[in-house]
Amino acid sequence: MKALTASNLDLRVFRKGKVRDVYDLDDRLLFIATDRISAFDVVMPTGIPDKGRILTQLATFWFQRLDRIAPHHLLETDVDRIPQIPPDRREEFRGRAVTVRKVSVFPVECVVRGYLAGSGWKEYQESGAVCGVPLPKGLREADRLPAPIFTPATKEDVGHDVNIDFDRMASIVGRPVAETLRDLSIRIYAEANAYAMTKGIILADTKFEWGWHDGKPMLVDEVLTPDSSRYWPQSSWVPGRNPPSYDKQYLRDWLSASGWKKEPPAPALPDDIVLKVREKYLEAYRVLTGKSLTES
Repeated sequence: MKALTASNLDLRVFRKGKVRDVYDLDDRLLFIATDRISAFDVVMPTGIPDKGRILTQLATFWFQRLDRIAPHHLLETDVDRIPQIPPDRREEFRGRAVTVRKVSVFPVECVVRGYLAGSGWKEYQESGAVCGVPLPKGLREADRLPAPIFTPATKEDVGHDVNIDFDRMASIVGRPVAETLRDLSIRIYAEANAYAMTKGIILADTKFEWGWHDGKPMLVDEVLTPDSSRYWPQSSWVPGRNPPSYDKQYLRDWLSASGWKKEPPAPALPDDIVLKVREKYLEAYRVLTGKSLTES
């Protein structure tokens, strides 16, 4: 198996992120999800084969499932219908290339938490609240919250996103828009978690990005993938400890134990780590969609 870590298309570059190469097609954007993987805000020199295809196809599954709640930016998911990709390279990008609408994207991450984990758990231990949302005393790590909470964050080009409270978000995007994005994000989280639970998976928390199109909010970027969400197997969930997750936590654990100082350059990843991380992503895709990666 070979990982695709760069797309290198002869097109105008719009942006290159940690995972996606984005090209400007004038009236739309072309997203290519590579197999790059980052940890601790550093892109690894070793890719995870098929990761980009998994992210793209899982996000497409969710966009289509949720479009009755909110419109999404997807336009085309069939590489054969994207003429800007040369015919001799279409197999290389099959399952990982999509075209999307150009929209004005709000400069905030819309995070919804149904369980207490990650930075939320750390903040709760310090203040008893998360992003200004007070929580009951005595909660344990990985506890289910009484109700999902909305905990926005800034979008940072470098380093970690910064948690903010709702009032700060409202000052950035306007209160009516902030209230709409909050309510839609919580509704989508609840819908997605209810579905995931039928598959034996807990959606502990997730983040959404929203744009504005034709006077309405529109889901953009990716949605409910292991890169933007914390998924736990229900069978492993025990309040009081952090359950294993369907994401790159296995990679983070290995990197932490390796002695790496969490600064560039990152170490090359051994084959067994690459295979283990790939299987985590694949398992999430298979369980949530009921399909193998080769199925349409």
